[in-house]
Amino acid sequence: MKGPVLLFILGFTLMSGKSGVLKVGDTAPDFTLPDENESLHTLSEYRGQRVVVYFYPKDDTPGCIKEACGIRDIYSEFEESNIKVFGISYDSPRSHKKFKEKYQLPFTLLSDTNKEVSKVYGAKGLFFPNRITFLIDEQGTILKVYEKVSVTKHGEDVLQYFSSSQP
Repeated sequence: MKGPVLLFILGFTLMSGKSGVLKVGDTAPDFTLPDENESLHTLSEYRGQRVVVYFYPKDDTPGCIKEACGIRDIYSEFEESNIKVFGISYDSPRSHKKFKEKYQLPFTLLSDTNKEVSKVYGAKGLFFPNRITFLIDEQGTILKVYEKVSVTKHGEDVLQYFSSSQP
């Protein structure tokens, strides 16, 4: 009985993969990933803008739908505040395209199929990325890290944080 329990604990620890999560004050590591149309996006190209980088487990799954649609429903406020939103998962550009179209998502979904960006950001899980969000300022510095996310009100939480952190 001890063997299977130990394997479960080891597997769970490996899947969580949160030991290397970046911290507030760190410079957000640069990356280049393809979007749902296979156009490349490089994080450093968005300097001068506030950026949300949110990692999520999988397209078209219940929690991920709630989180994405919650952001979608108030996306005009992100635009008015000049905040760029990137959702990142291991899914392919083709999967992202279907997910975006199905739920009319107005923001960019990026494919981290080789899991390298997720690893650098401390979001890498064994099968899926961990649900974690980074708020990045105009200079590329991490302002806030959400390691626990309420999928139903995450978009509101992010907007509230950005509006309260304005000088």
